Amino acid sequence: MDKSYNPNEIERRWYETWEAAGYFKPSGQGTPYCIMIPPPNVTGSLHMGHGFNNSVMDALTRYHRMKGHNTLWQVGTDHAGIATQMVVERQLAAQNTTRHELGREKFLEKVWQWKAESGGTITNQLRRLGSSVDWSRERFTMDEGLSNAVREAFVRLYDDGLIYRGKRLVNWDPKLHTAISDLEVVSEEEKGSLWHFRYPLADGSGHLVVATTRPETMLGDTAVAVHPEDERYKQLIGKQIKLPITGRLIPIVGDDYVDREFGSGCVKITPAHDFNDYELGKRHNLPLINVLDRDAKILAEFTVLTFANYETLHGEKGPVAYAGLDRFDARKKIVAEFEQLGLLEKIEPHTLKAPRGDRSGVIVEPWLTDQWYVKASVLAKPAIEAVEDGRIKFVPQQYENMYNAWMRDIQDWCISRQLWWGHRIPAWYDNSSNVYVGRDEAEVRSKYGLAADVDLRQDDDVLDTWFSSAMWTFSTLGWPQQTPELKTFHPTDVLVTGFDIIFFWVARMIMMTMHFMKHEDGTPQIPFKTVYVHGLVRDAEGQKMSKSKGNVLDPIDIIDGIDLETLVQKRTSGLMQPQMAQKIEQRTRKEFPEGIAAFGTDALRFTFCSLASTGRDIKFDMGRVEGYRNFCNKLWNATRFVLMNTEDQDLGTTASNQHTVADLWIRSRLNAAIADFHKAMQSYRLDLASQALYDFFWNEYCDWYLELTKPVLNGDVPAAQKAGARRTLLEVLETWLRLAHPVMPFITEEIWQKIAPMVGRYGGDTKHGVTIMLQAAPQEDATLANPLADADIAWLQAVVLAVRNIRAEVNLAPGKIIPVLFKPVSHNHAGQPEDQRRSRELAVFLHSLARLERIDWLTAGATLPATAAAIVGDLEIHIPLAGLIDVEAEKTRLNKEIAKLTDEVARLNGKLSNAAFADKAPAAVVQKERDKLTEAGTALIKLREQLAQFSG
Repeated sequence: MDKSYNPNEIERRWYETWEAAGYFKPSGQGTPYCIMIPPPNVTGSLHMGHGFNNSVMDALTRYHRMKGHNTLWQVGTDHAGIATQMVVERQLAAQNTTRHELGREKFLEKVWQWKAESGGTITNQLRRLGSSVDWSRERFTMDEGLSNAVREAFVRLYDDGLIYRGKRLVNWDPKLHTAISDLEVVSEEEKGSLWHFRYPLADGSGHLVVATTRPETMLGDTAVAVHPEDERYKQLIGKQIKLPITGRLIPIVGDDYVDREFGSGCVKITPAHDFNDYELGKRHNLPLINVLDRDAKILAEFTVLTFANYETLHGEKGPVAYAGLDRFDARKKIVAEFEQLGLLEKIEPHTLKAPRGDRSGVIVEPWLTDQWYVKASVLAKPAIEAVEDGRIKFVPQQYENMYNAWMRDIQDWCISRQLWWGHRIPAWYDNSSNVYVGRDEAEVRSKYGLAADVDLRQDDDVLDTWFSSAMWTFSTLGWPQQTPELKTFHPTDVLVTGFDIIFFWVARMIMMTMHFMKHEDGTPQIPFKTVYVHGLVRDAEGQKMSKSKGNVLDPIDIIDGIDLETLVQKRTSGLMQPQMAQKIEQRTRKEFPEGIAAFGTDALRFTFCSLASTGRDIKFDMGRVEGYRNFCNKLWNATRFVLMNTEDQDLGTTASNQHTVADLWIRSRLNAAIADFHKAMQSYRLDLASQALYDFFWNEYCDWYLELTKPVLNGDVPAAQKAGARRTLLEVLETWLRLAHPVMPFITEEIWQKIAPMVGRYGGDTKHGVTIMLQAAPQEDATLANPLADADIAWLQAVVLAVRNIRAEVNLAPGKIIPVLFKPVSHNHAGQPEDQRRSRELAVFLHSLARLERIDWLTAGATLPATAAAIVGDLEIHIPLAGLIDVEAEKTRLNKEIAKLTDEVARLNGKLSNAAFADKAPAAVVQKERDKLTEAGTALIKLREQLAQFSG
């Protein structure tokens, strides 16, 4: 083995080997186990959420593969309708053209060309992360098979009466000219204004004051609402307001939606341009007045509709001066006109959450438009039952409540988008706007008996990408054909996802799957048996990672490293505001003055898994990655020690070897670690699984067992005992490597290839298909549990640590050979024979690890010389000090330290008792001083205890 661990070379080489050999494919043997990857956007690149999510999925997949399951981790990408269309439109803009100039067909050719050339970034990054997905089955939501499945699902739902076209209020992006989902709306706090307008009563008896953050929408007001029990206004309910600028008469209505304490207690109601107002308008049967066009500009003629089938009542001429104005220009003009009319009460600064499209960055508008909808409430019923009766379990269980609450109040699902890239809706219209739905035009004509001369045009809209994603578990396996893969792997086993898409994806997958997938007896199939919900990856301070905060980390940068200047450029690129870019640059230079070191995939994956406690958000700290990179180095160096002591050496046989208590102990502890690891993995506690791996290897195998083998391998002991130690070193390491492989696959494979032949795990080499990932996972073996060896080594560890602590307390060099005195605490010490047995049988280890010259036993009442002492159980451990240290000099040193700390404690007490400081200084500063006092007090007690040891 090389002297130093080089993850970059190892990881790239092994992934290429695994993929080329087809090791990621299902074996065809054993119980099926299937995970579906949440399909990342084809336009995307790996972010920390992907890194975490895929580390967890790969650990589960490799774990079950090694348990002998027929394992499939299905991979694929989402076509990302809006994001992909934007990417290609930007390319066209750089060429001074648009998609409209190209036309739909030519534009889609450009998109497919972009996908072929640039759409594989994230899949290559998944490889770098070590994801053992079956690349031979890679799917794309726009590939031919999935496109056929989407058309099939749409037609069946329509024929079942579960899809309809209707006018509803949607999130409208005025820049992209499409409806978008709630998940594509980002609401962040921004500074704005709250305008207070006077609305005159129609009878001239006064006015009401309403407050709004969107003055332009007042053009579409159809009521003013007050709380029905508000003493100030309840006598006005039923009267009318004369709406300024428009002159429209609108009613005053009473509704308990109104918060009497907010503002004036009067709320303007614009049902066509506000989701809350829409619901209130429906309750009071108010008209809906649309005042905006698709660009969010003011219409010259407003459309007035009813809630009953959204029938158009009539048109209403808008104020001529506002026609064609952008909404924000109209806002300024309206405010100015209110002021001119003497109807502007006041303007207040106001912090609000502005809803912006995550792709366009513009503020979205609630807008009435014709869209396609799924009757989600019908599909939700069996999906709720599947969770309630336990067929689908959430881990942690608390997310079941969130899921059920949302599902019971579910609204119809808007599935259409006004884009060109995506699954075009399989619906056609004739010249009379009659709708016909079928898999293609030929089927439509046959299905509806339409003659060849009837002109048909296909709907221009495409389906929401969540529609195709909702079919992911079964469409990727070949549905609607009944393929062998569908029969083998569906229902899948576990879905690994964040809580933020439980509604958008998880719930919809359950609904769609249970509608389309049936068992042989006709009962609905579920898409997966378990939903493992993990938290979001945040920075070390718990803040959400975002480009605007400058705290985003790229997993590939952590794996391969990145220099400071490149990191700065990467973090500030695309930021339009120079001040923000400067702030982020300063933060980056402060946090990473030397850039980010290359930590390797295994260190990052181990970090992610160590943080994977179910359901909680993950505070990501680079210090932990560094710690686990050190763990990889420890593993590498420990292996080199093992190989140096075992290669070309006699390993004996299982039958002939003699085992020391240390050998028996490490095998027993490994067995316990195996049990802990399996228990943790089966309960999705990857943090506990990682802890079991770490604690055993670092704290027990490296810190203790490797040291315990040295006096055996280098001492005058029987050859069979040496061979037993060598074989134990190798077998325990090889077993642990198989246990750890799901979490840290690359380094375990590299080392296993060196170790496995020596312990007879295989004959041959990787060219003949030998890899750790296809080996059997270690299993708990009750015959290896050894309570006596565990107790003996625990006693040894306690004694050695006690001796080491005494050395530290009296400033005795760790390497100095010293005598030690053992004596029972009392004459009635029942454990004395056991302590004496252990001191005899473990003498070789005690002498080596504690650096002892000899061990002398004294009776309980024996007189002792000046010693430093410790107690382990009922055993006193004494180190005679005569001749080892200058007692008087040590007393002098301790007294000086005690005096110094006493002064420090007095100073801190005085400072904290001073009200001028304790009451006025920042809380963090005061707490820091309190911590100093606690630390100084603890150190003072310790020094006095050390001084007391010299009193004899």
